Amino acid sequence: MTKLLIIGCGGVASVAIHKCCQNSEVFDDIMIASRTVSKCDALKAKLEGTTKTKISTAKVDADNVDDLVNLINEYKPEAVLNLALPYQDLTIMDACLKTKVHYIDTANYEAEDTTDPEWRAIYEKRCKELGFTAYFDYSWQWAYQDRFKEAGLTALLGTGFDPGVTSVFAAYAKKHYFDEIHTIDILDCNGGDHGYPFATNFNPEINLREVSAPGSYFENGKWVEIPAMSIKREYNFEGVGMKDMYLLHHEEIEALAKNMPEVKRIRFFMTFGQSYLTHMKCLENVGLLRTDAIEFNGQEIVPIQFLKALLPDPASLGPRTVGKTNIGCIFTGIKDGKEKTLYIYNICDHQECYKEVESQAISYTTGVPAMIGAMMVLRGDWKKPGVFTTDEFDPDSYMEALNKWGLPWVVDENPVLVE
Repeated sequence: MTKLLIIGCGGVASVAIHKCCQNSEVFDDIMIASRTVSKCDALKAKLEGTTKTKISTAKVDADNVDDLVNLINEYKPEAVLNLALPYQDLTIMDACLKTKVHYIDTANYEAEDTTDPEWRAIYEKRCKELGFTAYFDYSWQWAYQDRFKEAGLTALLGTGFDPGVTSVFAAYAKKHYFDEIHTIDILDCNGGDHGYPFATNFNPEINLREVSAPGSYFENGKWVEIPAMSIKREYNFEGVGMKDMYLLHHEEIEALAKNMPEVKRIRFFMTFGQSYLTHMKCLENVGLLRTDAIEFNGQEIVPIQFLKALLPDPASLGPRTVGKTNIGCIFTGIKDGKEKTLYIYNICDHQECYKEVESQAISYTTGVPAMIGAMMVLRGDWKKPGVFTTDEFDPDSYMEALNKWGLPWVVDENPVLVE
């Protein structure tokens, strides 16, 4: 019997858990653990009787290594799938090392307290050396490479859609379509409409931090940083239509630049409507996107965490969201001495996702690859000692699994390029 411990019970976790239960040949025994065990129990009650997978639940504090270690030792899983917050990546990795189990996540580490002097010193050194100022980067997790290697354990980082599937698309393009890839443009389009004046499709705190930060891209061996939302392009997305998209910093750029050094330029674009941007700018201007603590009525609060409590829960958006997402990568390069272009993408329908797993497509497109990544490790397809991103393994069986488990992809060999 193969056991998987899943930490977290939000929107993405719910999708991943549904998918594990659909794939009971691989996931015959799972435990769902969260601070709010009632959410885990409710999901267990919903799924039991529909699956052969044995489901158990537990309460855990993912910020506490000892608490995690105790739970892992009690349950004895083969791997831990971290679907909690990026703030908790390192404590969960520490617990996996202490208990000798494999580790899988969907997003790289980010510090919750960006005013912490010790963290700040390391962060500012990295900003100076590398040239980008985003709060999230892979250096903290890549630093675990030797420890995971010596322990004979696999740590698979970033098996969501972006990062995750987009990096597998890059590995697949390199293996099957190119001798050299010269540019990669990652395009993330959400054409969904949830009907609210303002809401975020995943954790508001993480989403708003990401979007309001300076953008950056990798070109000719170095980072180029730009003011937030200062580079805008229009693109006509299949299944969605013409949309405005903006250049953002994103973590897979860092991993692809390291692992595919021949690529001359890597950019990431995400679509936003004008209403979203206007609301976000207003919230930023009045200080509600601040990540440092302020004093209010005799107690400390973090403004962005307070805002998160006011906004709709992303997990509640499923029944009211209509439209589609289109996420993929446009490549240029050389094949057999000739210039070549390629676009690999997936289209996902919000309402179809809700019918299947009661989720909107943003959670679905992250939760399905989370299950697939865990499957790749548990099944042994992607199992080697060390810390890796999804572009560092053979992509073929992952790509087959995307088609099988709900995220079919399309290859366009004559795409419109982004200027």
